[in-house]
This record gives sequence, structure tokens and C-alpha cells, in this order.
Amino acid sequence: MRLVGCLLLLSGWLIVLAALVMLAGLQERTAFVSAGIAVEVLGLILLTQADKALLRSQG
Repeated sequence: MRLVGCLLLLSGWLIVLAALVMLAGLQERTAFVSAGIAVEVLGLILLTQADKALLRSQG
């Protein structure tokens, strides 16, 4: 689960960077940057849940 969370964080950054480089229109950039940030938030939530589960299992 932690690996998936890290991959989501990385892919979110890549989506944001690709949108800033490749898209010219403000609306398109905003949409893709918002999607990238949403992917990053999902990755962060997944990492947090994995850490909580690890702490619960250890004691």
C-alpha cells in the first residue's frame, strides 16, 4: 500500500509538470493541474492509512 501511495504522489507531480509544459490554454492547464493535485492527495491519504495500519499492527 505504501508503494502505491508513493507512486500516486509521483504520478501526480508528473501530471502537473506535463500540464504546465504541454498545455497552452489556462482552462486546460487548470483542469490538469487540479487533477494532478487530486492524485497527489489520494497518494498522501493512502500513505497515511498505510502508516496508521502499520502502527496498529505493531502494538
